[in-house]
Amino acid sequence: MSDTIFGKIIRREIPATIVYEDDLALAFKDVQPQAPTHILVIPKKPIPRLSDSTEADQSLLGHLLLTVKKVAEQAGLKNGYRIVINNGDDGGQSVDHLHFHILGDRQMQWPPG
Repeated sequence: MSDTIFGKIIRREIPATIVYEDDLALAFKDVQPQAPTHILVIPKKPIPRLSDSTEADQSLLGHLLLTVKKVAEQAGLKNGYRIVINNGDDGGQSVDHLHFHILGDRQMQWPPG
């Protein structure tokens, strides 16, 4: 398991407010929310970045998107939500473990900011 903060959350070495878990994924509330609802969905398999995924990860990536949908429904985000994947330093990625941000319960602006 990856030795990032997310790996430590998966291993329960540090606390998190977990809202969903299955064999492949974990979802928990972001500790620095950027919207009233801000949940992270991560794979339990340590993939550092989306750009590091391979063809072998195709099924897992699909599972993660369906997990995002399920978690958003459970969170009651009926009016919509934003999904963000940051990739690499220039993309604003701060933890080297693939993660999907679910942001909701407010009107999102474009461009983000």
